[in-house]
Amino acid sequence: MSRSRKSLPEVNGTHGTSSTENKAPKAFELDVKKLHSLPSEQQDLYLLTYTLSLESYVCSLGHEDICSQQSQFTKELLQIVHLPAPVPTRVIRNSLGRCFSYILSHGDRKPLYESINQLVAVISAGKNEKELHNRHAAVYCLGEVYRAAGDSAVILSTVTCSSLLRLVKTAQNHVGLRAAIYRAIEKVAGSVEGSLDESTAKDIWKNARGAAAGDKAALVQTNACRCLEQVVKSTSHFDSAVEYETLKATVWKTFESPIAPARRAAASCLATILVKAYSTSASDQCSPKPKKSKKSGKNQITPFEDEDGVPSRPGSPAAKRASVKLELSLADILNQLASHYVRSSTSNRARAAVTHCYIKILKRLSTSLVQASYGQIAGHLLSELLGSASVSYDRYRLLLTRKYVQKILVDCLGSQILAESGRLNAAKALVNNVLKNYPQVVKEISEPSKHALVGALNALASLIESLGSHFNSIGDICQDALIQVLQHPSYTVQIHVTHCLRAFVLACPQHLIHCASICMNNATRELSQLSTGRHSHRRCVGFANGLAAVLSVSPLQPLYGSLEISTRALSIATDLLKNSGKAELRLSSTQVQVAWVLIGGLMSMGPNFVKIHVSQFLLLWRNALPKPLTKENTAQRSLAELSYLTHVRDCALGSILSFLELNQRLVTLDVFLRIAVFLENTLEYLEGLPSRTKDEDPLSRIVPSLSLSDLVMMVRRRVLQCYTQLINFGPSAETDTLGESKLLSLAVNLFAEPTYTPGSLESSIANSTANFESIWEVADNRGFGITGLVQGPNLRPLPGEGKGSHHTRWRDGSDLEADIDNALVTPVFGAREHDFVNIHVYNGSEPLFLPDPPATEVTNSAIALFAAVFPSQSPKVQEFVLEQLLTLLSAGALQRAPGRKAAVAVNTALALLATLKVAVGETAAESGDLKHPAVEKVLQTLLRGFMIDPDRHIRHLGYEAMGRLCNSAGNTLTTNEVNQLIDLIISNRDPNARAGYAMALGSIHSNVGGMAAGLHLKKIHGVLMSLCSDPHPVVHHSAIKALAQVAESAGLAFSGNVTSTLGLLTQAWSYDSHNEESASLSTSNSEMDLPTPITVAHAIDSMINVLGPDLKDMSKARELMISLVDQFEQDDNPLVQAEGLRCWEHMFLYYPGNIMLSTYVKRLRKHLDSADGSVCAVAADGLYNLVRRDAQLVFRLAGDGFEEQMWLTLNDRPDLDGIQNTIEAWLGQTSLTEADRWILRIQQVLTKSAATQTEETPQSAKPAAEPDLQDEEIAGFATGETKEQSAAAAPEPSQELLRWQVRVFALQCLRKLVAIVGKDLDLDSNSTAGHILQSRVGDVIRMAFHASTSSVVELRVGGLELINQILKIFGSTPDPDFSEALLLEQYQAQISSALTPAFNADSSPELASAAVNVCATFITTGMVTDVDRMGRILKLLVGALDSFDGKDSQEMAVGDLCGLSSNAQTMVRMAVLSAWAELQVARIDQRYLDKVLQPQVGKLLPMWLSSLQEFARLRFEPDISTHTGPPGVDESLETTYAALNRQTLLKFYQDSWLELVDAIASLIEQDPQFVFDALDGRKTVTLPNGDAPKTNINYRDEPVAFFFVLFGIVIEALVGRSGDETETLKVLSALKKILSPYVAGNAIFRDSIFSETIELFDRLALTEGLPAQSVLVDIARTLCITHPAAAEEDTSSDLSDDIEQLFELARIIVLVLTNTLPNIADPKSAARERLADDAVSLIRNSVEALVEASAVFPSIIKTDLYASILHVFATILSTPACQVAAVPKTLPVFRRFLQTITKDDGSTSLSSLTAQFKSFLHRLLVILNVAQRREHESSLSCAKNTLLATSIFLTTASRAIPVDEPLVFAALEAQLDCLQDLGLAKVAVGCLRSLLLTNPKNETDEAIARYLFPRLVVFITKPQESDPEHAQALVAQALTAFVGIYVGDEQKAAAVMGI
Repeated sequence: MSRSRKSLPEVNGTHGTSSTENKAPKAFELDVKKLHSLPSEQQDLYLLTYTLSLESYVCSLGHEDICSQQSQFTKELLQIVHLPAPVPTRVIRNSLGRCFSYILSHGDRKPLYESINQLVAVISAGKNEKELHNRHAAVYCLGEVYRAAGDSAVILSTVTCSSLLRLVKTAQNHVGLRAAIYRAIEKVAGSVEGSLDESTAKDIWKNARGAAAGDKAALVQTNACRCLEQVVKSTSHFDSAVEYETLKATVWKTFESPIAPARRAAASCLATILVKAYSTSASDQCSPKPKKSKKSGKNQITPFEDEDGVPSRPGSPAAKRASVKLELSLADILNQLASHYVRSSTSNRARAAVTHCYIKILKRLSTSLVQASYGQIAGHLLSELLGSASVSYDRYRLLLTRKYVQKILVDCLGSQILAESGRLNAAKALVNNVLKNYPQVVKEISEPSKHALVGALNALASLIESLGSHFNSIGDICQDALIQVLQHPSYTVQIHVTHCLRAFVLACPQHLIHCASICMNNATRELSQLSTGRHSHRRCVGFANGLAAVLSVSPLQPLYGSLEISTRALSIATDLLKNSGKAELRLSSTQVQVAWVLIGGLMSMGPNFVKIHVSQFLLLWRNALPKPLTKENTAQRSLAELSYLTHVRDCALGSILSFLELNQRLVTLDVFLRIAVFLENTLEYLEGLPSRTKDEDPLSRIVPSLSLSDLVMMVRRRVLQCYTQLINFGPSAETDTLGESKLLSLAVNLFAEPTYTPGSLESSIANSTANFESIWEVADNRGFGITGLVQGPNLRPLPGEGKGSHHTRWRDGSDLEADIDNALVTPVFGAREHDFVNIHVYNGSEPLFLPDPPATEVTNSAIALFAAVFPSQSPKVQEFVLEQLLTLLSAGALQRAPGRKAAVAVNTALALLATLKVAVGETAAESGDLKHPAVEKVLQTLLRGFMIDPDRHIRHLGYEAMGRLCNSAGNTLTTNEVNQLIDLIISNRDPNARAGYAMALGSIHSNVGGMAAGLHLKKIHGVLMSLCSDPHPVVHHSAIKALAQVAESAGLAFSGNVTSTLGLLTQAWSYDSHNEESASLSTSNSEMDLPTPITVAHAIDSMINVLGPDLKDMSKARELMISLVDQFEQDDNPLVQAEGLRCWEHMFLYYPGNIMLSTYVKRLRKHLDSADGSVCAVAADGLYNLVRRDAQLVFRLAGDGFEEQMWLTLNDRPDLDGIQNTIEAWLGQTSLTEADRWILRIQQVLTKSAATQTEETPQSAKPAAEPDLQDEEIAGFATGETKEQSAAAAPEPSQELLRWQVRVFALQCLRKLVAIVGKDLDLDSNSTAGHILQSRVGDVIRMAFHASTSSVVELRVGGLELINQILKIFGSTPDPDFSEALLLEQYQAQISSALTPAFNADSSPELASAAVNVCATFITTGMVTDVDRMGRILKLLVGALDSFDGKDSQEMAVGDLCGLSSNAQTMVRMAVLSAWAELQVARIDQRYLDKVLQPQVGKLLPMWLSSLQEFARLRFEPDISTHTGPPGVDESLETTYAALNRQTLLKFYQDSWLELVDAIASLIEQDPQFVFDALDGRKTVTLPNGDAPKTNINYRDEPVAFFFVLFGIVIEALVGRSGDETETLKVLSALKKILSPYVAGNAIFRDSIFSETIELFDRLALTEGLPAQSVLVDIARTLCITHPAAAEEDTSSDLSDDIEQLFELARIIVLVLTNTLPNIADPKSAARERLADDAVSLIRNSVEALVEASAVFPSIIKTDLYASILHVFATILSTPACQVAAVPKTLPVFRRFLQTITKDDGSTSLSSLTAQFKSFLHRLLVILNVAQRREHESSLSCAKNTLLATSIFLTTASRAIPVDEPLVFAALEAQLDCLQDLGLAKVAVGCLRSLLLTNPKNETDEAIARYLFPRLVVFITKPQESDPEHAQALVAQALTAFVGIYVGDEQKAAAVMGI
């Protein structure tokens, strides 16, 4: 990765450089004498540095260089292998092996045999224990030699393998060596393949099987299984059924390994032989049968077993007779695994391994086979695994199996194997083959079990979520099946159907109303039949849950919801609650449950719905949760009555929880107090229940499956959950009213009570001291009362905990293998049936965690409640509670029950950690206060006990809590704690304690922060450094991890420790005691479980981040880091690789010059295809960071095929944000330079096949939702394509397109490209990208057409929006080949055909709205100007308008699309009105639209106005309706729940209101009176006659009635603008039209309105861009001119109140000017160096507006205003940046201004202007004088402009200047002097000519002429040395013209001639 270093560095402990590329062999010889002369601690580093340098040097050589030095290299490598000391460690062995591999693969193979023989000689040496490390190195190198060139050394393979096998016995005490032997044999077998000798293969087979089954080292087992797998792959010696049985027996034993990698390797080995044995023609004779459960007789020996069940010897006659080649069908393969999985004796570890085996088999079989066999595979898993009695009888085993089946069906098959069509077919198979078989339809097909149904429903729900709207094609059959299964009597099945139904309705919202109606009608029907005894009560609950889930989707799909169904459901629920008291207990309990389930589902409708009924709900809750009666009264009740009362409370509390979760805004103080009373009543009720010791009669149960104790547990769970929500999110000031001390005691008793009743006999046995091993492997789904918030290394977030909170995840949760193995350390599994409320309390995607069983949820809620309440208590209460916890932890009962003791420890540790999280503000609860010495002391005592616990997960909770305690307590406690921890580390030799204390130091430093903890950095660093060298794996792993934490939190303060830390980490990386290849068995197994190399790699990344940019200056540290990171990238562990990639990313960020970019890019590309999700994600992020800098360079360096790889990776991992970000950044940089390539690229993506290999895939049925195009116009489209285009446009039938999500993203990229190019085309009509897009417009329309006619709604909408973009950009562009026709005319048939499906009955409102917009744009382009030829497009618009003009909402339709909800109707209605508004605006330029609009304007204008009025009502009304009571009798649903859909409807109006305002404004210009009538609300409106608009309209003093609505909408939009400049410009343009006097009258000038408007204008002028400022200037000018004061006669000498408003408006104009030219307000301010075109236009517009506005000011202040304007002109004239463009555009305005103010109309006294003019003329002379110095580039232009301005001034304003004014003559002299100035002469002549030729002349003009004439005569008569600009000739012409004007006046002519 670093820069290529072909020269070998000098070996001095670090990387250096050498001056030559290829030195003599001595340059790379190892100086053994120097090595041994070094201190022992430096020898390892010296050897490591040399080896890595040698590897770097070797790998940099080419073929010829390697061949010339091959023997010397081999000699040096063997010398290192032979070294007695220092020991070649793992890193050195790996480096040596890579050197051998590179030499033999890139050089010649002459020394191959010699190398092998020498290495074998080392292996076969004497049995000296000290030489094991040499043999270890030789074994590894031998394997690498064979891996690189083993096919050329087949003859030596037998000797090699024999030598390796003989070494196994010698290596019995060295785990790493034994593992290396099997790894080397694997490489030998893989290289020689079928040439491996049979006897040797059998020896390997026997030896490896023994190691795999019997070795205690997991690494040896892993490598032995890999060796077996390779032998199976490479040879055919073990393809018989007998050998399969022997291998299977070995694998079953290995499956019991506690280490996950060993189990995975065994699973891979078994999967290999099973996949190899797969045959489509397998028969029963060659398919082994699973063993039967009963024992066979002695005479019934199977062909593969003897009497004892032991496999026969390979050489026995019986085995030979039975040696039949193994051939298995897919069913046989699956049954082989299932038979072992379902055995009762099989452990959960083995079940996890079998699951791995399932996944590996499915991945290795051909994709086409798996896709075609999905139904068979799913049926096998559902029936054979989930349907097995041995699985279903054990709850934990059932949930574990359910999780594993989900992993196979969803994460493996659904996400990684099946393509889009395969997933659709899979969903269809689940529906047809499983769901539709319930109830049993065909006698021959059995009904699926409830567990099979649950598995199928979960898989189907996941498929629906991944397919999204594409699932619509089978939506009907799925809906019917789900509704049918919803009637299943099993509550578990009902809940999972409900979840699946919710996912279905969310993906296919068109079915929402239908599903809700069916569920409601069926529930109503079943309720009426409750007394018939036909399981109606179960069906009622099922349909109620289904209805609640469907209703919870309504807020997420607001276009498809129905208020009628929601209100009807509420009515049914309230009626059921009212009538439940009249029914028998069982019937009443069902009615109550149904009612509360419906109410809970309605809570998801949100606060706007719920608030209307809050009082009603509170009344219902009060009735359901009354204050309990006395204990005596309760004791007299029957068990059935108590069960009923408890059940009612549980149901009611469920709805309260839904309310608190989803409607937190409604929890006011009153609601808070009332709910608190309800909860307190429930607690009293629970306390009053009698404790019954006798068994319950099942017949007396209200719910047959739930006893009273179960119901009590469920109620207690609900109470605690509600309390937690109430305290966390309720009014904080009133939480002390809840009686927290009582709640605190209750919570402590629930999670830390020593006594515990086991759930089963197995749990009681496991709880005994002798049998207990680990709390995490207690497989009873109770875990002795352990919390479910901790699952091994994973922590669930607390309620209200922020996303930024740290949750420890050792492995990536998305990793499939890790998830399977992590399930084994989960003592309690969640399931949806544990809590139905969980289904509808979340919005959006699937929740991360499933609800735990009620007993576990009680513990979870108790911990969360404890954490929320404890910090707010008094110190005495806190101390008492902590002492109570300390007492409970040391209770004697716990010492006799280790299982419960461990559970209480976990619960207490988590409770304290959660409490401290609350205290430091990491959650939404009140932080409270824990800062009391006594409280802190007890907390320290508790946490220290947890930090030394043997369970590492409890230690993790302890040290994380300790870090937060120090953060909360402050410096004193932190200092004491750090010192005490250091002392304890020194004195305590227990590895667990030392590891816990080390991590505590890291946690303290991390939580306290680098600044506060800086005082302790030196001490902490020193202790952790010493612990990093500890040989115990737990200690050094924790120490390195803590060291990385300290470095990350210390930041730059750690930089002084980087060098020493780096050296230590290098040693830790190289030590064999710090990795799995250690000689020690315990160390190796521990490292397999917690790999230290990962923490080392992460620590190196921390070091890089600490140094940051300082990396550039620390060459030694940098080179060492580069060497280590190179090693990380070559490691086998994917997490180490991921950390290595992060290191490269950060190193490139801080010091890119040290990284070979091409190598780095290729490395990222390679890892982008990694099977590990974390590696792929890091590679994608690294690419994104590179592409943001220079996309073209990155893609060029990545090489060919990288683009395709990116899209395929995105297709495989659609959730990978890094890839999408990379493509978007790439597009943003290259859209204008590579427009052509992007169009082709996206075209290929939209038609790309996702398959990487040619396979025969089964034909899928045609989707039902595929649009039926029945359109002849498409035929013309198809015939217009070339063969190449056709091939690119549509894939082959056997191809599989990329996922629709990827194609939608590609279409979005195309739309962004078109938008960028279109904007560029607007700025530059000659845009290259614009011309490219124009030339490829056919391809773009073709892509849009294919997208708009697909079966995916998102694609269809995107295709139509793309067509709309193209129409707007090129709609009026002429065809370059036929100038008389428009470019898009040839595509109008295709565009029309693309619109057709959008108006079909199966369309959607989003699609119809997009299509309506396209219709309007199409008409406005002018492609068709004849109304009669506009065809169906115009017909659709007219029909839609007529439909929405009607009163009956049921008749509203667009095309065939009808039956829309009210929200959908509003969406489409606004789209239609916006489309017609667009036509009205375009009508001004496109006169052919008169015929289109003339008949419709009478309908449109009232509809536009009513829509704007509705928009204003929605925009300005309160967020929640003030209607808080039940709806009135006469109120409609829309009126009652107006606020419910406010946010939804606002978006539709927000998108359209500007178009409506523009349309109304354009109508005003056409016929104002017609619009006035409508705006004033007149009922009778006459249609405009189409004539020219009336002129001479009298402005009315009062505005039209609708003005304030329009004005309020616009002002509010400007105040709350989102920052989008385009949107702001549109709104300002609309305001400009609204403030027209036609509409506004004088209302804008009311003081309150005017002041707020001016204040808004101030902000806009200071914050918005130039276009918006230009509109502001126009508005200010219009308001000035139309101001009432402007129409009044100027007779008063006093200032009126209206003048202040004029001043404010003029100030806005000047403010805009000063923003562009700051030197106007402050001469010292630096002006801009260059002005853009927009700035020039703004300056001219502002100056012109200021001039026009000055005309309406009263004369008393005009003089001051004129002075200001003159100052503005002078400043512009003196500003260098204005000379080129601004001044020339301003001079005409200057002339007009002078003409206006010097006009003799009596408004202004000329004498008052004289002083100002003198001052202005003086300033002009100063500007000219400065410009003539030529001090800057624009000086010449400035001088010319000043001459022109002076001439304009003297010719225009001369009447206001005295005749004898000296400044005038000074100005004339200045102009005369310029006649001899090169560059100014011509301009000066022109100015003088203007002065002479002024006619008629006043006295000043004549004085100017008299002054100039003689001097000019002298000038033309005086000889000039040079006259390059011909000034004399030009002056002579001017004098001649001057004389000519006096031809008629003889007296003046004579005078002139006399002169």
